[in-house]
Amino acid sequence: MTSAFLRLRNAISQWDPDRHPLWLRLLAAVAITTVAAAMRMALAPAESGGRFITLSLAAALAALYGGFRAGLLSTVLGMVLVNFLMVKPYLSLAIGDLREAVWLNAWHLLTQLLVVGAISVMQQQNRSLRQAVALARRHHQQLKDTFENSATGMAHTHIDGRWIRVNRTYCELIGYTPDEVLATNFRAYSHPEDMAEDDRQLKRCEAGEIDHFSMEKRYRHRQGHWVWVHLTVSLIRDHEGRPDYYIAVVQDISARKAAQEALALREELLRQAQLIARLATWQYDFTTRRFTALANSRELLGMPSDEYDETDVIERTHPDDLPRVQSAWQKAIAGEGSYDLECRMRLGQDYGWYSVRAVLQRNESGEAVRALGVLHDITARKRSEMEIHQLNATLEQRIQERTQALKAAYDELESYSYAVAHDLRSPLRIINGFAAALLEDLPNLPADSRGHLARIMEASRKMGELIDGLLKLSQMARGDLQREPVNLSAIGTRLLRDLAATDAQRQVQWSVQPGLWANADAALVEAVLQNLLHNAWKYTAHTEHASIELKAQDANGQRWFCVEDNGAGFDMARAAKLFQPFQRLHGQEEFHGLGIGLATAKRVVQRHGGELRAESAPGKGACFCFTLQPPAPGG
Repeated sequence: MTSAFLRLRNAISQWDPDRHPLWLRLLAAVAITTVAAAMRMALAPAESGGRFITLSLAAALAALYGGFRAGLLSTVLGMVLVNFLMVKPYLSLAIGDLREAVWLNAWHLLTQLLVVGAISVMQQQNRSLRQAVALARRHHQQLKDTFENSATGMAHTHIDGRWIRVNRTYCELIGYTPDEVLATNFRAYSHPEDMAEDDRQLKRCEAGEIDHFSMEKRYRHRQGHWVWVHLTVSLIRDHEGRPDYYIAVVQDISARKAAQEALALREELLRQAQLIARLATWQYDFTTRRFTALANSRELLGMPSDEYDETDVIERTHPDDLPRVQSAWQKAIAGEGSYDLECRMRLGQDYGWYSVRAVLQRNESGEAVRALGVLHDITARKRSEMEIHQLNATLEQRIQERTQALKAAYDELESYSYAVAHDLRSPLRIINGFAAALLEDLPNLPADSRGHLARIMEASRKMGELIDGLLKLSQMARGDLQREPVNLSAIGTRLLRDLAATDAQRQVQWSVQPGLWANADAALVEAVLQNLLHNAWKYTAHTEHASIELKAQDANGQRWFCVEDNGAGFDMARAAKLFQPFQRLHGQEEFHGLGIGLATAKRVVQRHGGELRAESAPGKGACFCFTLQPPAPGG
């Protein structure tokens, strides 16, 4: 019963007549009044008292449903019914005394106006109250949404530091859930070094010195790292002025802090680089006509302060360079060229050379308003350039003198070579001739004596070969290099055919890669191939299935020509002796030779600017590769 009454009361208090159109409310008022009059006539004689009371209730109901105008309509309609339609004879005034009729109707109308007006005012107040409550709820929800969904962390805390509420952003900032945060206080996440300043400011707020403060501090994240935040705290007091709670707003500034640290590091590196490179930066204000040293450049500029004027610059510029400096400055101001020059200035005790550059900033009218410049100490470079200039002045003469000395040395070496060849060949021919004459004149010599004479002849022959090798080696280092297209395939094929014809009893499988061309001296390249192919032929003499191959391969942007065999090979540990004259890795009893061929081949390759390499292993043959061009830059 009580709950039904409460529901009815809530329904009546929340009823809003304006929810329905006016015509419907007026129609409802007519219906309610008519029904009430009919019920009154049906339940009791119309002549009995209380006729106005029944219609008063109808007017109240009509006002509750339809508002003031509906209640007023019901009142007027009820008065018409009471006076003219509820008592016979109908359509005649039911009250005989006119004065009484006027007094009763006036009193009824005034009473109904008060009742209907009161109901209307009550409904308006209820409507205003509902609107205020809805607005308050909406504002409360907006504030709650603002608190919960703010891009900055927000929190309310008790005076003792315990949390009242925290928003999502605050929790995400330190990596904990709201329940985990609410179970602690802000001190649990604050950096110990920041708490002293935090507590000092809180005490000032509670003492009434300030009502809010801001500071930068650090919070420990759940993952262990520190998060830099900008904290703003406001103290809220109750109606009696006592501290009630704090509002804290935090903003993550870790990125800004990292950027500041990176900027400070770059500035320090720039300062160090300027000191090391002796690089100074400056600016010039055309309004004040003053210079300003930037980025701690005052010491490098040798100025008494960070700001200086044109007179200071003129006094420190070398008199011989001053006209050129002033002319370049005026042309830059006029837009006729850039300000970029080298001049002498006295920024210390002595004059030094400096490179000065500037960029002029202009306003919308094209007038120069500011110049940003760089001054670089190039004294050391200028001194080096002067030394180089002096060296270049004498270099040509020195080169000519050195060339003449080298030419004289080559001529002397050539003369010496021919003298040696001539002076040594004659005794050798005499020795060899007398030994042969003895063998012919004394046919009955003992076998031992004949053997001695044979060794004398063999030694003189070998001595002649050594002399020929020396002459050949010296000739390879002389003369001009005549480069032309050379077909290495054709030369290699011809040389191998000659070797096969000379040593016809051997069965050697040889091959030459076709299309091997090089830009080189033809005669010298043939000497290289002759030595390499002859060695390959010689050192495969004891190999059952001998093979020799002339081929090419590309590596590191260069073409390498290779002679590969499967002969005796050699130990790479002894390869240092391989290209030295008269150094051999095999004995004479094993393989005949002088040890001059590879030295000759390397000298020819070096004259072409190339390189000669060897790879081998004992019993596994050898591969000699060479180039005939200098290596490409960067290759």
